[in-house]
Amino acid sequence: MVYHLDMGRLLTGLRFYTTFAPKFSRKGFERLKLDQRPVDADFGGQEWLVTGASGGIGREIVLQAGQRGARVAAVARSERQLASLAAEVEGRGSVEPVVADLAMMREVRSTAQALSARKRPVDVLVNNVGVLLNSYSTTAEGFETSFATNLLNHYLLTELLLEHHVLVPGSLVINMSSGGMYSTPLLLEELHVTVPERHDGVMAYARHKRAQVELTHHWNDTYGPAVLFHVMHPGWVDTEGVRTSLPAFRLLFRPLLRTPAQGADTALWLAAVRPPAAPEGIWLDRALQPEHVSQSTHSDPGARAQLVDALQDWTATE
Repeated sequence: MVYHLDMGRLLTGLRFYTTFAPKFSRKGFERLKLDQRPVDADFGGQEWLVTGASGGIGREIVLQAGQRGARVAAVARSERQLASLAAEVEGRGSVEPVVADLAMMREVRSTAQALSARKRPVDVLVNNVGVLLNSYSTTAEGFETSFATNLLNHYLLTELLLEHHVLVPGSLVINMSSGGMYSTPLLLEELHVTVPERHDGVMAYARHKRAQVELTHHWNDTYGPAVLFHVMHPGWVDTEGVRTSLPAFRLLFRPLLRTPAQGADTALWLAAVRPPAAPEGIWLDRALQPEHVSQSTHSDPGARAQLVDALQDWTATE
């Protein structure tokens, strides 16, 4: 297979990736010997909700939580893939397929309503679904697709589950970010790009993931410590999303990419250990890491509040 590479972007990306490769690659995970220290947890009796559950890291979280006893509501678009996932769980737990396109806010609302009607609080919510789209597209509701998927749905789903008392005192929310967020500050005006010529899929993804970090801190300030919020990134994982959206990156780094199980490890550890919320930082390989490695990615003090106000406006119903 031949890849047509943008050499300028490739060189810029190569510098970024080689800077973080020692930590984010498979070698970083193996150096800590985490494969030899599997998460020791019993999730029996717990209710979990995992989005983006049909493949990659989300699928692995569902499998491992279910095998440890959890009853997992697994959300994705593909009914067939969810049915296959449910059949694969072997253990005391189970998987409940929830078919929804979370890029559509009306489906986010209907999903939250259906979960509320079950009258079963969720112990662990994993906001995992995310996409990196190199081509510009919009949803039927008028939002740029990756923005709606990566950020808007996480905000709306979590807020609705809090409002409907599906997330209650003792619940844990894990937001799945990405190491790409180290490349950008919180840029409110760049989160929802509506001009196709200005769309940059890689940077859009990074900006959405930076916003997730800020949103996590807002939620802890607002709802914690009764409800606990953590943000993590899984390192560089060989998923279908990487294969389709970042073929050049995968071509260069494939031997160093983590398995989905390695990417899921920190989420399972957070659910088992439940460390206290931190005022800043992002989790990687069971350790809290700085959320900035450059002064250039720090934001103005009021940017977080402006983000929340904007998300409220974007998700408001008439």
